[in-house]
Amino acid sequence: MHNLGKQYILDLKDCDHQVLDDLEFLKTALSAVVQQTQEEPIGESFHKFTPQGVSGLVLGNGAHVCIHTWPEYNYAAMDIFTHNESFDLDAASKLIIDKLGSQNPSVTELERGA
Repeated sequence: MHNLGKQYILDLKDCDHQVLDDLEFLKTALSAVVQQTQEEPIGESFHKFTPQGVSGLVLGNGAHVCIHTWPEYNYAAMDIFTHNESFDLDAASKLIIDKLGSQNPSVTELERGA
């Protein structure tokens, strides 16, 4: 089997807790990441928890981005996957790290299907 895609797993610590609980902000941020493929998002699903936290997914043609947030810990867990050669995972990771204000990010890269 050959490489079918790449996946970045992001552990984003010391984030801005306010944006981690802002559903509309997170929808816009994740859509911006998917649009780096030059494609419009083709689907999304988000849920705002009570009393706090958001989980969401934006699906693109050749990529997906998902997030789970814990504002009370200033933490977000993210997954960015692509099988699109033109998708820049490094730029996508930097974009989301900046948008969430993570002061202590960790990024793990996986080759899928290799």
